Amino acid sequence: MYIEWKPGLSGHARIGRVRKSATGKTIYYMDYVLTSLKGAGYKANFVDEESGMQFWVSNCRKDGNDTLYPGVVEIDPNAQEEYWTRIRRIPEKSHLTSFRSAGKYSKRRPC
Repeated sequence: MYIEWKPGLSGHARIGRVRKSATGKTIYYMDYVLTSLKGAGYKANFVDEESGMQFWVSNCRKDGNDTLYPGVVEIDPNAQEEYWTRIRRIPEKSHLTSFRSAGKYSKRRPC
């Protein structure tokens, strides 16, 4: 999953494995217990129960433009091979631990 810490419009972003509760309203990532904001967050959809920090959590995009604005996305070592081979379908890049996302709202447009 794509996980971004949201101190503002953009923050530190990672690709990593998460565990979901049976209802899907709680996500477990590393030491974080993230509960759904049920649509109440601004550019965030989950909150850490302990710290109150907000996060955006979503499925990874095939084109790599997971961030809203340009930024670097780090990939957890245990998700690295699967990310590059199954999601992005670029197995020759499976050695990379990060990449630069152009962002969903990038000013770059295809010709």
